[in-house]
Amino acid sequence: MTTVTLNVEGMSCNHCVKAVEGAVQEAGAAGKVDLAAKKVEVTFDESKVALEAIKEAIEDQGYDVK
Repeated sequence: MTTVTLNVEGMSCNHCVKAVEGAVQEAGAAGKVDLAAKKVEVTFDESKVALEAIKEAIEDQGYDVK
């Protein structure tokens, strides 16, 4: 398992937290958002899902991944 922290721009409320965590989960990973820091810690199996796919899932929800 791999864990990375991504900076996510555009999150401002609990709805945003749920949207980002849901997108990460749908991509096949686990995510924990820190709203104040505007970051999400993502844990995933690199043999099953690519980091780029996780980033794209978050961006599809309308957020910018840095």
